[in-house]
Amino acid sequence: MNLPEVLLVEPKRFGDARGYFLETWHEERYAAAGIKLGFVQDNLSRSARGILRGLHLQHPNDQGKLVYVVAGEVFDVAVDVRVGSPNFGKWTGVLLSADDHRQLWIPPGFAHGFCVTSESALFAYKCTALYSIADEVGLVWNDPAIAIAWPVAEPQLSAKDKVLPRLADIDPARLPRYQG
Repeated sequence: MNLPEVLLVEPKRFGDARGYFLETWHEERYAAAGIKLGFVQDNLSRSARGILRGLHLQHPNDQGKLVYVVAGEVFDVAVDVRVGSPNFGKWTGVLLSADDHRQLWIPPGFAHGFCVTSESALFAYKCTALYSIADEVGLVWNDPAIAIAWPVAEPQLSAKDKVLPRLADIDPARLPRYQG
């Protein structure tokens, strides 16, 4: 990952001829990897091919997310939107699938989005803060200044996501601050 705070996690998987058992969260092991915030809410979304959700974050009720795919495949993206960060406006992305079981840690202060690359996808989020509509912030998926290399040219978007602003058009007071 080219943003040092965003972590790609490979959970422990135990398998045999019957199938497998996957450890999707282990507090001590994940803390040792750098994920030390507690989780207070789990979410699950189902989407069809070509649907893009994002780019979303919360501030000031900042929310970290540990995300993974239960079924299907997505291209998952994190964007550093912390004012004053040396990586402000930079993004990283990775394919996540039910086959590879990898997880992505998107820390507080980063916008998050994903696009479904399989026929459909079941996508899970563990969140460090409760959802708060009053703290929602979003930026448009195709902001030319960020230039995310999405795997689709014409994604399906929600009405809300279609009208999100570019990062440069968001009042900096609405964005998190880089803590160094």
